[in-house]
Amino acid sequence: MKKSRGAESLSEQDEQQTKPSKPGNSQTMSRRKFLRNSGYAVGGVVLGGVLGYLLPKRETPPAAPAPEQDENNYNQALMFFNQEQYRITEAAVERIFPADENGPGAKELGAAFFIDHQLAGDWGFNARDYMQPPFYVGEKTQGYQGRLRRREIFYIGLREIQNYSQKKYQKDFPSLAPEEQDAVLTAFQNDEVKLTTISASGFFNLLRSSTLEGVYSDPLYGGNKNMQGWVMRQYPGNQMAYTNIIDKDFTVIPPKSLKDHL
Repeated sequence: MKKSRGAESLSEQDEQQTKPSKPGNSQTMSRRKFLRNSGYAVGGVVLGGVLGYLLPKRETPPAAPAPEQDENNYNQALMFFNQEQYRITEAAVERIFPADENGPGAKELGAAFFIDHQLAGDWGFNARDYMQPPFYVGEKTQGYQGRLRRREIFYIGLREIQNYSQKKYQKDFPSLAPEEQDAVLTAFQNDEVKLTTISASGFFNLLRSSTLEGVYSDPLYGGNKNMQGWVMRQYPGNQMAYTNIIDKDFTVIPPKSLKDHL
């Protein structure tokens, strides 16, 4: 019977494993190396990858430590916004959650990146919401009842913030003084800006809630840079266990991200 290529490799390794070692032969295959190599033979990438991960390759010298990187730099690429939309969002979230003596603001914490990433995914498409007609004006307790998805609401809302700023101050929103930016956002919050496609206050409330989520969400999602949002709240983040402090008084412990457990 013709053997498969994988079976041949495994058979040869079994034979090599059972051969007596010669004195001074540094190439003798250890059990660890046999398991790792046989994983590649019979399991392909999946089994080999698992075994290679679980069993350290001691014969390989350790790699040099990687240079220090920003905690969130793997997420710092725009996925939905263009540069203008991002600058407007970044300026707006900073006025909603500004830096003060307690810690950094939404801009430094990366809330605009968080919103950008969310709009590019299921949340931006309202993938888990029922979005079929008929559409009626619902009660406030019913939540959003419109046909537009969040990414479309942001697209319109950011454009209207820019238009209102140009009309009122003859400047782009990011170029306004902080008190002028506050006045623009307050006008949206109070529905003083009359829009035909979306509710101005509805957009502001969506922007505000998204800002707070970006400030306090796990850094894995693009915001809460270096977990500083959690540090301000003394929130421990995603800890594996609390057994070492469960019987003690309140203890401030360094927060951990989901990324720390990957």
